[in-house]
Amino acid sequence: MSFFERFLTLWVGLCIFTGVLLGNLLPSVFQWFAALEVAHVNIPVALFIWVMIYPMMIQVDFSSIKHIGKKPKGLLLTLVINWLIKPFTMAALGWLFFRLIFANWVTPETATEYIAGMILLGVAPCTAMVFVWSQLTKGDANYTLVQVSVNDIIMIFAFAPIAAFLLGVSDVTVPWETLILSVVLYVVMPLFAGILTRSVLDAKGDHRRLNQFIHGLKPVSIAGLLATVVLLFGFQAETITEQPLAIVLISIPLLLQTYGIFAIAYGAAKIIKLPHNIAAPACMIGTSNFFELAVAVAISLFGLQSGAALATVVGVLVEVPVMLSLVAFANRTRHWFNYSEAVS
Repeated sequence: MSFFERFLTLWVGLCIFTGVLLGNLLPSVFQWFAALEVAHVNIPVALFIWVMIYPMMIQVDFSSIKHIGKKPKGLLLTLVINWLIKPFTMAALGWLFFRLIFANWVTPETATEYIAGMILLGVAPCTAMVFVWSQLTKGDANYTLVQVSVNDIIMIFAFAPIAAFLLGVSDVTVPWETLILSVVLYVVMPLFAGILTRSVLDAKGDHRRLNQFIHGLKPVSIAGLLATVVLLFGFQAETITEQPLAIVLISIPLLLQTYGIFAIAYGAAKIIKLPHNIAAPACMIGTSNFFELAVAVAISLFGLQSGAALATVVGVLVEVPVMLSLVAFANRTRHWFNYSEAVS
């Protein structure tokens, strides 16, 4: 791992602090950035998210799907957690906390927006950072590719309907055209750009050029992540400094969701006797979020200053340190899984 990847939590923390500081010192600058919007899409946010996602999408190899039938249990675990459990538990926790437990601390309108932001996080399973978590847990790289590739195909078709259903249940009117546009912009287009790039660089089966290109883009991807964090926290700087309690309230159900989903997935992986090099990445995929997509959709649907956007931004705040703690736990409990398999 590179120096930046090893200390990713530190860099994200510094960017959060920088964003909040600059947002309070230079509010007019961030207002100017906020005004750069076309069809409900904020151009600077979209640009930075593309810079962040595109290098990761190049790593997705759809030819790996031919191995889908070799070891189906790990893939099934990922898909069940991602699409049948996680979105609905996130929506349920959002409703429980902001309609009941925290009802006296937030207005009904704000509660609805917080729940919406949580739902968008729950319906967006991780893609970009999966390869990092897999590497940190010594996961089977080829099998991780299978999981990510299949998951991304499903996301193209499932994200919008599930998000619309759960947002509708939460009394949010969803403009379908905006939701579909977001999926096209932040999933379909970068995914196909990655496929095209991979096919050009790997046309003769020479993985060296492809690997060199991916390695060269890593700093660009990390820069996109850090720039996105600065920008998002700059947009929300006033809310964060004036309403720190809101950050705490949103963080609590997000933390419960993250650790709870991991416990369910990790326990299920042990019960069905998955090898650790498949179990750990499978659980990481199901636990972490494609927060880039969730943030972009929240901004498009509700606006930069909305409670939904704030909830997804808090998801960024929670994501990295929590996932690193789960990586450490998975590595310490490797001996629970006395199996060793690989997908060739």
